[in-house]
Amino acid sequence: QVQLVESGGGLVQAGDSLRLSCAASGRTFSTRRMGWFRQAPGNEREFVAAIRWGGDSTYYADSVKGRCTISADNTKNTVYLQMDRLRPENTAVYYCAAAESFFKNPITSLTYDAWGQGTHVTVSS
Repeated sequence: QVQLVESGGGLVQAGDSLRLSCAASGRTFSTRRMGWFRQAPGNEREFVAAIRWGGDSTYYADSVKGRCTISADNTKNTVYLQMDRLRPENTAVYYCAAAESFFKNPITSLTYDAWGQGTHVTVSS
């Protein structure tokens, strides 16, 4: 099992930037893809971005294209989510997830086998 710990959340103002980090430990050798999801109060968990572990293949939700960048540092077993020009509607708990399969749909939460506890992001207007 892979253990995931997110960090980097906080309270920011609209238009600000944040970089979230997700540190992976444990059975990282079995990981093929990493993803970021978010869940706003009263809403379902939704896909934000995903990256192939060890590669540069990325996927983004349409709502974040151009404002978010996912990246990975395999030497540190860490995945990042850079978020720019944040909006109040981006307020949510952001979760990191790890998948052992490269072939499953990267935008669905069912693809992922391990989840972090989440980090809170609050964007004030």
